[in-house]
Amino acid sequence: MTNSLRPHGYQRAPLPPAQEAAPTSPAPRDNEAGHRAAPPAPSASAGQQPKQRDAFFDNAKYLAIVFVAMAHSWEPLTDHSRIAEALYMTVYTFHMPAFIVISGYFSRSFDMRPDRLKRLITGIAVPYLIFEVAYTFFKRWADDDPTYDFSLLDPWYLTWFLVALFVWRLSTPIWKLVRWPIPLSLAIATLASVSPDIGDDLDLQRVLQFLPFFVLGLCMKPEHFQMVRRNSVRWLSLPIGLCALLFAYWAAPRMSSAWFYHRDSVQELGAPPWTGPVMTLALFGCSIVLVSCFFAWVPRRHMWFTALGAGTLYGYLLHGFLAKGSRFWGWFDEYEWLHKPLGEITVTIIAASVVTVLCTPPVQRAFRFAMEPKMAWAFKKDPAELARKRTTTAA
Repeated sequence: MTNSLRPHGYQRAPLPPAQEAAPTSPAPRDNEAGHRAAPPAPSASAGQQPKQRDAFFDNAKYLAIVFVAMAHSWEPLTDHSRIAEALYMTVYTFHMPAFIVISGYFSRSFDMRPDRLKRLITGIAVPYLIFEVAYTFFKRWADDDPTYDFSLLDPWYLTWFLVALFVWRLSTPIWKLVRWPIPLSLAIATLASVSPDIGDDLDLQRVLQFLPFFVLGLCMKPEHFQMVRRNSVRWLSLPIGLCALLFAYWAAPRMSSAWFYHRDSVQELGAPPWTGPVMTLALFGCSIVLVSCFFAWVPRRHMWFTALGAGTLYGYLLHGFLAKGSRFWGWFDEYEWLHKPLGEITVTIIAASVVTVLCTPPVQRAFRFAMEPKMAWAFKKDPAELARKRTTTAA
């Protein structure tokens, strides 16, 4: 989701797969990708089966966050291993776009309704503030940099995604209104890629350059996911993935991986302006192809890790302390064996294991105060909701 070259970047414990909260329970909350357990229909009869949570999306989110953690563990290895660099570039092509497509897909129903705005604040804005502060103090201590300044406008390391998701979700009504949302979002991303004056505030380069993936998710329908889950697509994805790895192996010494971060303009990357439209469209196309290949192999049934898909934001934000700490404390410089094939495999396994643990329900319960604060004290009562309650009581 990010890299270490430059400092910068809700869910409850998962519901049982075959049962949802009773109608009297609080409204379900959005998680980091906007995936929400559907509320039971008010008119459902007592014997009617509630709608099940789709295991496919939870599986996809868990597997994507595992790829994120593994890619972060590979980054210090890329200077000495062409294979690690090829894997790194390939994974960076699809892991963030996959997350963002899912985020857009489950943001389709977002509007400015008070309860949804509250969830946007408590599930995204507040965690951003908390982790921006936490990361600042962590960097001061772990990197021995007591003068490092705290800034709400300059997201550090992983928190950029929360800023982006906040902005994207607020813009959802606009994308549902315009006639050609995907071409328009690509045009905005292209303009951003050739605009070096945008600056670092709120990591707007990333917000704008990753925008087309969110808009694509907004435009997708369930049948689109059914298409990529067909067996024919699954088997076709194997040679496509192999070709992507081979191309990345060829491109590793010739191309900067900074292109995949979408955080800089082409001028800042030392490229001429005409490469902005070319690389924006080319990377968008490559990412969509590999995202489709990734979705094609995501299990559709309930797996042992399905429940962990509801805790991916926990794993995402918490593993950043270890990912950055390993650089600050010089682990990859101190232990040369980590740069050998066995060491690279060990690092990969450790990264996948750590992020898996960080997605588990005990960790969610321990850090829910930061990820999903209720903050009822901070909001006014919704007059419409109060009126409904009075009507129900009177009846």
